[in-house]
Amino acid sequence: MKNKSKYREMSYKELVSKRNDLKQKYMDLRFQAVVGHLDNPLEKRSMRREIAMLNTFIRQKELAGEGAN
Repeated sequence: MKNKSKYREMSYKELVSKRNDLKQKYMDLRFQAVVGHLDNPLEKRSMRREIAMLNTFIRQKELAGEGAN
């Protein structure tokens, strides 16, 4: 996955910011799915997995002492 190397180079604050943006987009997708206007239902799954990957990188940086708790 091409995003992994990009995420490894990002700082803690950038990762948290990106995760928050994706969480907001995911909530919008969930709302669209409930209303019934979702173009690509698989997009929810890929976005959820990307958020999980970001959470993993954020936690790794916290354990390494790079992130603010």
